[in-house]
Amino acid sequence: MLTITQALHDKIVAHARADHPDEACGVIAGPAGSGRPERFVPMLNAARSPTFYEFDSGDLLKLYREMDDRDEEPVVIYHSHTATEAYPSRTDISYANEPGAHYVLVSTAECGNDEGPAQFRSFRIVDGEVTEEEVEIVPGG
Repeated sequence: MLTITQALHDKIVAHARADHPDEACGVIAGPAGSGRPERFVPMLNAARSPTFYEFDSGDLLKLYREMDDRDEEPVVIYHSHTATEAYPSRTDISYANEPGAHYVLVSTAECGNDEGPAQFRSFRIVDGEVTEEEVEIVPGG
């Protein structure tokens, strides 16, 4: 189960809406071994595409060095789907290389960048196997 604060949930959804019609992507880092998402790190979709996301390799290297310096790990890796449901595509599954991370998908297909409800789902992806998990949104920032 992914437990995430309302503030972090809202930041992910806001990022997805802001980047619509392109896919948004980012990471929420947390203390290594804790499983707690704490630090919101929006990333640039280097592909600038409505159907594909790609972290900029330089930005990603910088982020991993920063997390290493802070004794953090990627707890949540998120991105948005702009025209389809919030479920990992074959490409998403092939690129999932953090077995301990929660892969969050937000679909802006129904709401675009408006205030309507966005679909927010979390998955574990290990060795190509996708398992949806419950999301608990708790108060706090």
